[in-house]
Amino acid sequence: MSDLTGEVIDGRYQLSRIVASGGMATIYAALDLRLDRQVAVKVMHPHLAQDEQFVSRFIREAKAAASLSHPNIVSVLDQGWNQGGVPCVFIVMELVEGATLRDYLHEQGSLTVERALQIMTPVASALAAAHKLGITHRDIKPENILVSKEGRIKIADFGLARGALLGNTMTAESSVILGSVSYLSPEQVQRGVADARSDIYSLGIVLFEILTGQKPYQGDDPVQIAIRHVNERVPAPSTLKSTISAEVDALVLSATDINPDKRPRDAGVLLEQIRELSEKLDPRKRQLSLELDLPPLPLKPAAKEKKSKFSTPAKKEETPVKKEKTAQTKKKQVSARVQRNRRIAALLAIIIGAGIWYGFLGPGSKVVVPSLAGLTVKEATSTLKDLGLSLDVATEEFSEDIPDGKIITSSPAGGGRVSPNGTVDVTISKGKERYAVPNLQGLKQDVAEQQLKDNKLVLGDVKEEFSSEFPKGFIMRSDPASGERVKRDSQVNLVISLGVEQVAFADYKGKSGEQALNELSDAGFDVKTKYVYSEDLPIGAVISQTPGAGQVDKGSTITLLVSKGSEFVFIPNVFSVSEAKAVAALKDLDLKPTVKKVGNKKTKVVTNVSPKVGTKVKRGSTVTITVG
Repeated sequence: MSDLTGEVIDGRYQLSRIVASGGMATIYAALDLRLDRQVAVKVMHPHLAQDEQFVSRFIREAKAAASLSHPNIVSVLDQGWNQGGVPCVFIVMELVEGATLRDYLHEQGSLTVERALQIMTPVASALAAAHKLGITHRDIKPENILVSKEGRIKIADFGLARGALLGNTMTAESSVILGSVSYLSPEQVQRGVADARSDIYSLGIVLFEILTGQKPYQGDDPVQIAIRHVNERVPAPSTLKSTISAEVDALVLSATDINPDKRPRDAGVLLEQIRELSEKLDPRKRQLSLELDLPPLPLKPAAKEKKSKFSTPAKKEETPVKKEKTAQTKKKQVSARVQRNRRIAALLAIIIGAGIWYGFLGPGSKVVVPSLAGLTVKEATSTLKDLGLSLDVATEEFSEDIPDGKIITSSPAGGGRVSPNGTVDVTISKGKERYAVPNLQGLKQDVAEQQLKDNKLVLGDVKEEFSSEFPKGFIMRSDPASGERVKRDSQVNLVISLGVEQVAFADYKGKSGEQALNELSDAGFDVKTKYVYSEDLPIGAVISQTPGAGQVDKGSTITLLVSKGSEFVFIPNVFSVSEAKAVAALKDLDLKPTVKKVGNKKTKVVTNVSPKVGTKVKRGSTVTITVG
């Protein structure tokens, strides 16, 4: 889907940045221009907006969350179809600044039992509210559990939710496919059915993962993982983390039982079990409702009027008459002083009313400032001009949410009042604060650190690597790379050269030249081989190497001198053999044969050899054979 950042949806929601993106929709942080507040807008991908089934699921998510009012469920504020600009289906929700439970687990790993139960309590409480209305979430997983910056836990994404209030437009098969296989209950895998107990199973898997730092079934094949959920019992968390108590094991095993009838019937029951376990593990701890900022205060029932055992209808009828009579008596008995005070109060009310009229409707009234957030200076100036007001750019600030050149805030803010012909001060966005990473390649670390400081950046991790290109102590590369624009005070990691890697090698003198060539090449050396005669070493043996044994730079050139054998040979006995065989035998010994033919015999053989047979001569010498 194309990035819609900067677009105004439904003439009201200005999209400022992408928060997350999934298979169905992209979530943007946005500014509600009407109420001047930050919200999250979930926009369905255009290619899915043509599919009635997906649109139905999208709308059902809005209805599911909107029907629930709970501090641990992401609130839905609006839903509709954008008509004025880019066609799209959208949901507007509260913006939860923070991270998902998945991000939290990636950073923290496995958690303590106490922290795990602190997280599970608000999640179970939120699900209990949904189950009470007959709504099943059906996609509980760490990615759908949000942790705000303030520590508030919230459940999001009721896109797979089903219940009597929502209708049942999704098929069983599609719901299984859309769910996350690692958290699916056995009945969802086998029959594609789900109820409150299926959410309990998924929540039990999440608790297992929080306690141990991993899912009960690992693997890359989702089908195999689904089959294991059906056929295998989820192991006790203590099998992976021995410090976990038997009571915690029992809670997880109960929630993840293969038989749905053996699990807690809904999240309300599970919530009570979690609270009982928390109190049992730490009896001194005051057990408040962890999912709320304050414990709920039940309203006292209205006091009922007590009926006398001996009351009669006649007595009941006499009571109001008596009260009326008493009131009339009191009215007649109002003193002059009370009447005077009433007149004074009426006069004061008239004066106050006149003052309110003067201040808000009369000559002394002030002009209400409209919301200017998200407008350009030109647009805001035009808007204020129509009201007889002027605009002054007081400050300029960087902003991650508001594009460059647009208004971040105004003073007075939208809805505030200012005198006629007054001035409204505004703060203008300079866009996102970004700084380019300087080119640090080839510099020393201290010089690079100063350059980073000058560019509002900080030094991150420093690693060292061998290099044949950069001398020792000089920077090879940075991460982020040179020229990349990053936020202020971002860390820049450096890789510094250790110089050329030194490699040790042995002395191969007298050993096989073939062995030396293979081993040195595998060690990263460039091997050159020269072959010479040797009277001491056999053919193929190493005579010498340059440089000798020791440590040298990896990739250096090593020269091997390899024996070609002795420079001398003995004249072989080739008498009475054919010319061809004699010539071949001499050439095999690196001798140069010369043939002299005599006589007229049809079959000629060697009759003489010069030099004589057995004479020691140098290789390459000429040998004359006579054939006849």
